[in-house]
Amino acid sequence: MTKDINKDRFSEETKLKLEIFSECFREWFPVFINNPFIEKVYIYDFFAGSGKDVEGALGSPLILLHEARGEGCKHCLKVKKNNKPIYFAFNEKDKMKQEMLIENVKEFMSNCSTQNCKDKCIYKYENFGQMEFKDIFERENLQKILNNGKYSKFILLDQYGFKQVDEDIFLQLINAPKTDFIFFISSSFIRRFKELQAVKHYFDTKKINFDKSKPQECHRQVAQYYRDLIPPSKEYYLHHFAIKKETSYLGLIFGTNHSLGMEKFLRVCWGKDKLSGESNFNIYNDYQKETLFYNLDKTIKKQKIESDIQDKILSGKITDNINGLKYALKNGCLPELFTSVVKKLENDKKIERTGNLNFTSTDIHKAKQYKIKVL
Repeated sequence: MTKDINKDRFSEETKLKLEIFSECFREWFPVFINNPFIEKVYIYDFFAGSGKDVEGALGSPLILLHEARGEGCKHCLKVKKNNKPIYFAFNEKDKMKQEMLIENVKEFMSNCSTQNCKDKCIYKYENFGQMEFKDIFERENLQKILNNGKYSKFILLDQYGFKQVDEDIFLQLINAPKTDFIFFISSSFIRRFKELQAVKHYFDTKKINFDKSKPQECHRQVAQYYRDLIPPSKEYYLHHFAIKKETSYLGLIFGTNHSLGMEKFLRVCWGKDKLSGESNFNIYNDYQKETLFYNLDKTIKKQKIESDIQDKILSGKITDNINGLKYALKNGCLPELFTSVVKKLENDKKIERTGNLNFTSTDIHKAKQYKIKVL
């Protein structure tokens, strides 16, 4: 029987996870409701819980509905103006929690409509019921939605444990056009029990290089396992955020086909962890705040990726800004890190830039390309 996190107040770790869900969706939603090439938007929460904790704090399904309003209901007004269908779909396998979920969602949407729209909510809501995730995922209708490039999809998979997002599900997710996803996984469990058949059934654990002396890095190593499943020819972005709870390491993995999606998710992560953008603890053993050598511009991760980028520029492996900006993203750093390296190398007369000279470091999909020549 799965643990019911909704029967008590949310732990600090659960609150952090929900904050990341919330801020990620807050960044994601307006991009697609304002995209004229997107016909419909689908938001799925396949492990929705009851919707609230015992103190009334919002769980993931109500967070998604809350964020979809926007400040002053600006998103609702935009959707109504554009007449773009927005669909929410929630699933909860546990019967009692599912009944509470239905009640909480109906109450939320009714109150919101009464207070704001003075009419029926413009968003559409479907309750999947008490279904196994894979039974829903394999539905013909859902597969058609996933594979339609005119529809944008946001998929939240707040699974208990680790079993649901196996290799097959992961590959379907990364190959679905206009689809961003974020899932939760218990990386510590996989590390501790990697030799059990129950774990090997879902993961080829021989391909996960756990360092026994560094249990705090297990979530990064699980994320790398998924990253290695991405075909080399496919441009795809994956990032992770580890959450330490007592002696266990859990975490989130986010995937997107687009650099803008990764930019936005990384900004959320670096807002939570200013040292490395990947954990709720000091994963690299950086100097702490209020100590002599504390410097957010010179954290261990930033210095490592800066050095790596510099070496790749000077060795001719990075020859233009577009690939450099994307390289920073794929290594869990914001694009401005690449730009700072370029500025330093240019000031030191080690490189020369030609073409559309710029220092664009945000919305990099819009950046004009320039070439880098080593002097």
